[in-house]
Amino acid sequence: MTDADADADPDAAAVSGGLGADRNWCLAEVDIFCDLNEQEMARIADAAPMKTYTAGELVFSPTQPSEVLFILKRGRVRIFRVSADGRALTTAIVTPGTIFGEMVLLGQRMYDNYAEALDDLTVCVMSRADVHRFLLSDPRISARITAILGRRLADLEQRLSDTVFKTVAQRIATTLDTLATAQPAAGPLRPTARHPQIALTHEQLAALAGTSRETCTKTLHDFAGHGILRLARGRITILDPARLRDETG
Repeated sequence: MTDADADADPDAAAVSGGLGADRNWCLAEVDIFCDLNEQEMARIADAAPMKTYTAGELVFSPTQPSEVLFILKRGRVRIFRVSADGRALTTAIVTPGTIFGEMVLLGQRMYDNYAEALDDLTVCVMSRADVHRFLLSDPRISARITAILGRRLADLEQRLSDTVFKTVAQRIATTLDTLATAQPAAGPLRPTARHPQIALTHEQLAALAGTSRETCTKTLHDFAGHGILRLARGRITILDPARLRDETG
């Protein structure tokens, strides 16, 4: 669109500008891009189209592998694998501002893991060629990616250790503490809320903690009875983060 066209049709100009803003929005506030200027951000945004998924939808499956990198803008992703007897083990919980996916160039492998949307998601998707062109060629971005993958490996080792050595109640408390710590101080459900709120069903939390829904519900009611948290439909409000942290063992 020319400047003359924009002057003649201001509504069209606004739409055009809005599309550019939408593309950049997907990358804005993502940790690995924090040093980039607007022009650099726009070039990457052009190569990383946005995609949305609904809560419960599989984003990645080993039965349909593809070498793409997901840049998570909104929502949370559960990375898990399934044992031979059908039990699911959560290996990571990915929160906004970071990356996941199958990308051998980065040492980022999914192997036999699944990626499931815990919430409605917005992601940007990059191909292998564009990852090499835009991410690995920039030392600022590649250094941050290395740090992210290092933290994720440490988190996986801790999660596996928790599965072996912690009780169910401690695992549930640890999962809640991790989710509460990872989110902004004011959640989207109640922007002025004083207490962290976690949008999860008991079944979702049980899957994250590696236990049954019935055991998870009983443990949550025990925590609620001690004033540590408050339960509502599809939402858990942490009333006393310090006492919850004590319960993590």
